[in-house]
Amino acid sequence: MTTDSFDDTALSLELVRVSETAALASSYLIGRGDEKAADQAAVGAMRAVLSSMNIRGRVVIGEGERDAAPMLFIGEEVGAGHESGLGPEVDIALDPLEGTTLAAKDMPGALTVIAMAPRGTLLHAPDVYMEKLAIGPGYDAGLLSLEMSPAERVETLARAKGVAPAALTVCLLERPRHQEMLNALRATGCAIRLISDGDVAGVIHCAESDTTGIDMYMGSGGAPEGVLAAAALKCMGGQFAGQLLFRNDDERRRAQHAGIEDFDRIYSLEELVTGEVIFAATGVTTGSLLKGVRRKRGYAEMETLLMRSKTGALRRMQYRMPVGA
Repeated sequence: MTTDSFDDTALSLELVRVSETAALASSYLIGRGDEKAADQAAVGAMRAVLSSMNIRGRVVIGEGERDAAPMLFIGEEVGAGHESGLGPEVDIALDPLEGTTLAAKDMPGALTVIAMAPRGTLLHAPDVYMEKLAIGPGYDAGLLSLEMSPAERVETLARAKGVAPAALTVCLLERPRHQEMLNALRATGCAIRLISDGDVAGVIHCAESDTTGIDMYMGSGGAPEGVLAAAALKCMGGQFAGQLLFRNDDERRRAQHAGIEDFDRIYSLEELVTGEVIFAATGVTTGSLLKGVRRKRGYAEMETLLMRSKTGALRRMQYRMPVGA
């Protein structure tokens, strides 16, 4: 590839290596009860591979602000291209271990997640909550909105699918803050898929509803994960809306520092991810989206989901890597 262009074909294969290396590193901490150690293992491995890539990368979604995160912090520059002045300028959104609790407790669904796009095309979302709403492909643009009540969203989607609300399944995080929403959804007769962690995977499930059985995702969760989820949906097709939620003035100041000016803005998928994007996720513990790392005598097996928005290509990749017994 040329040294200054965003060659998504070549970069996507390198992104797989980043994701798989982080998954393997964190897999040694599965079930050990130490969330911090599992996350640090994934962070260190992911950063090492990113540093070797011929890119001029900037972390826009990462482990937090610089003072709180020694590596892969928001604003950190990664990639060998910074010294040489060569390689494409890219934005990087990542969650080295989505579901740290899941990994520490050996529960299903822990992933390593990373997305890459041309510089300036991923929203620099502050580490605050975001109200999210997502559905898969095949519907009229703007079918649902955050201004609708949860019941209105279910009824509208049911009409678009030509089914009764009872035929739909909605996914949301199991949190006390969602109790009112949960009650409203149950009143429509729809089914609810409650998840303990991992709302990136929850959003991705909407894009393959025939396989996953999930028709819609809603509720509040981390804004950085919202950008990652939007990147995945841009590759798979679907609709996403997100609105930042602020609990105090400190969070508003952080948003201003990140370049957010309109605190009430509702972002569409195309506003969260304005250009082409590549996305990779590798299973750490086996879940409904991906198989986890399986270590056997002399090697480890991993499964990775790789997607490119430019072509709409989606690959599920199996990888066997020699490791110590």
